[in-house]
Amino acid sequence: MSSTAIHSAEDARRLAKRRLPWMVFDYIDGAAGRETGAARNRAALDAITLRPRILRDVSERSLSTTLFGAEAERPFGIAPMGMCNLSAPGADLMLARLAARYKIPHGVSTVASTPMEQIIETAEGHAWFQLYFSGDGSGTFKLVERAKSSGYETLVLTVDVPEVGRRPRELRHGFTMPFRIGPKQFLDFAVHPRWSLSTLFKGRPTMANFDMPGFDFDRTESRARATWDTLTRLRDAWPGKLVVKGVLDVEDAQQLVSAGVDAIQVSSHGARQLEASPAPIEVLPRMREALGPEFPLFYDSGIRSGEDVLKALSGGANFTFVGRSLQFAIAARGEAGLNSLWDVLSSELDIAMAQTGLTKLPIPS
Repeated sequence: MSSTAIHSAEDARRLAKRRLPWMVFDYIDGAAGRETGAARNRAALDAITLRPRILRDVSERSLSTTLFGAEAERPFGIAPMGMCNLSAPGADLMLARLAARYKIPHGVSTVASTPMEQIIETAEGHAWFQLYFSGDGSGTFKLVERAKSSGYETLVLTVDVPEVGRRPRELRHGFTMPFRIGPKQFLDFAVHPRWSLSTLFKGRPTMANFDMPGFDFDRTESRARATWDTLTRLRDAWPGKLVVKGVLDVEDAQQLVSAGVDAIQVSSHGARQLEASPAPIEVLPRMREALGPEFPLFYDSGIRSGEDVLKALSGGANFTFVGRSLQFAIAARGEAGLNSLWDVLSSELDIAMAQTGLTKLPIPS
C-alpha cells in the first residue's frame, strides 16, 4: 500500500511514469530542447530560502485568499493543461470537481478534452477559459464568443507560444493531436494495458472545444500573427476579467497594464516553449517592483510543493497555479490520487507557514 501512496509531487510523477504509455508520459513531462530551461526553473526555486521564525502564536492559520474579489480556499489553482483526459478518462471533470470544492479557478485549456460548457458546470462556475490566438484569428474569436455564452467570466490569453516549441521527447514518440496510431504507438499501448483498456472503453480523448461548424484546429498552426492590436480587439470583445499568461519581460508587463488587462501571469509555460527563457520565479520580484503592490500578479511554472507556493507568494505573486503534478496524481491513482496530492500541497503550505511565523498568507508589497 505504501508504494502506491502519494506523499509528494515526486511520488505522483514516479507512479505516473510506471502506469502511463511512454508517449503520454513524455508529452506531459517533457520540456523544450535539452530541457535545461526546466532544470533552471527547478534550480531557481530550490535556491530560494524561507525565513524561519520562532515563538510566535501560529496555532490558527488560514490558507484562504481573495481572487478578483471572491474568496478562494487555497492560494493555488489548476493551470490550463491540454488533453488532460490522456492522464486518465474523466480527468477534466475530476479537476473541475476539485475547483468547485475549494472555490479555486480551473484553467480550461483551448485544447481541453472535455467541452468547456461541461467543465464550467461541474466546476460550479469556478473555471477560467484559456485562449490561444491561432491562424488568422477567426476561430479564436469564435471560441471567445462561445466562452462568453457558456458563462465564463475570466479569460486567460496565453501569449508565449507564437510557434509551438520543439519537445524532443514527444517528437521521438510521434505524438500528435489527434492521435495517429502506428506500430510504435501500438506497442507502447500494448505494454501499458491498464491505461489502454480504460481509455479504449471510454473513447479516445479528442480536442472537444473544436466541435464547431467550419472550425478545424491544427495544433502546429502558427500563432505568430497576434499583435498588440489583437489584444486591443480582444479587450473590446471581452466584458469580464482578462488575464495575460506567459509574460517574462517587465516592459511587456507595463505595456499590458496600459492596455487594460486585469492581471498578468508570470510563466515560462513550464519551460515547454523556449528553452533559454529565464526562470519565472526570478522575474517575479522585478515584475512586482515595477507594477507596484496593487496590480494582480499570478505565477506558474515548476511548482511542486506547498513550500514552492509560499516562495512564489513571498516573491510577489497574489495567486499561483499548479499544472502537470496534478495530471501525474490522476494517472497514478485517479481522483483519489488527485485529492491526496491536493491535501499534500495544502499540508506542506500550512506547515511552512507555521515554521515561518505566518498565520495568514503574505501580501505583496
